[in-house]
Amino acid sequence: MDGIAHQAALAARIAQHGAVVSDYPLGVRPRPEYFPRRNRILAGISMGTVVVEAPGKSGALITARLALEENREVFAVPGSVLSPASRGTNRLVQDGAKAVLDYRDVMEELNLRQPRPQQVQLPGLAAANPTEATILGTLSQEPAHIDAIRRSTGLPVAEVSGALAIMELRGLVRQTGAMSYVRMREDGVDYPAIVP
Repeated sequence: MDGIAHQAALAARIAQHGAVVSDYPLGVRPRPEYFPRRNRILAGISMGTVVVEAPGKSGALITARLALEENREVFAVPGSVLSPASRGTNRLVQDGAKAVLDYRDVMEELNLRQPRPQQVQLPGLAAANPTEATILGTLSQEPAHIDAIRRSTGLPVAEVSGALAIMELRGLVRQTGAMSYVRMREDGVDYPAIVP
């Protein structure tokens, strides 16, 4: 499947689970200069933006600025002053972003209540296709970077990235930050879920 066909298939699958929103008509190829406009939409529809890692110049910092322009909250996970990947987040904290140590900090600042635990049986979630099965076979509870997943599976990065996005929507994997993922569910096993 070529890049355009893959992106079209990914958009169709996302639309089944949520919404596809864009400033551009169908068929426009992605370009780096389009990313800030995309990030403006993300910042505008979100209650807040959490920046986990960002070097001194970063798309995440552009998104944080756009969130501020939309009167949204900005949060940052502080990091080591020795790490180039933490320069942007540390600067955000220094400039007034709320420092985040865990999810409760975000919930408290946004005045969100934590849902009461209620047990609901979800159907066992399994890989929907060979690509997902291959990716699941490489993941565990230990975070794996998308580049390591790509190397382990031998799949093209666009295919891995698209599959991970869908798998995250389906609850099979979770992004732990910095483009690293962990496996969330075992094939064919029912798990209790917390719902409001």
